[in-house]
Amino acid sequence: MLENEGYLQPGSTTLKAVYVISVAAELAGMHPQTLRIYERKGLVYPIRTDGGSRRYSEEDVRRLRRIQELTNAGLNLEGVKKFMEMESEIETLKRELDVTKEELKRQREETDRLYKREIVPFSHGLKVFTNYLGRG
Repeated sequence: MLENEGYLQPGSTTLKAVYVISVAAELAGMHPQTLRIYERKGLVYPIRTDGGSRRYSEEDVRRLRRIQELTNAGLNLEGVKKFMEMESEIETLKRELDVTKEELKRQREETDRLYKREIVPFSHGLKVFTNYLGRG
């Protein structure tokens, strides 16, 4: 997984990485060293400043809280990583499904519109048919 890929989804709260590690740790309710461990394990990807300092976003803090929730539920860090990757994949698939449903709806409406234009009312069609047969 590329850095920040998979959890910086469209519509996320903010992508601005403004929190230093101590503030992000406090907001997430954990020790700063824990954040460093999570980064090494590939669970979070804080933005780095030109000087190399970590900066965390609201989305990072939300993710840290989710990691803590899952570890408290009994998952180890590798399990948390896999679980969160699957959650991300599910969200991606849901968005793709929504787009596909919308496209299908649009195509059905277009097909209905085209068929309605080609359908001739029965009474009108009967007149045309009898005229064709020379009976009208």
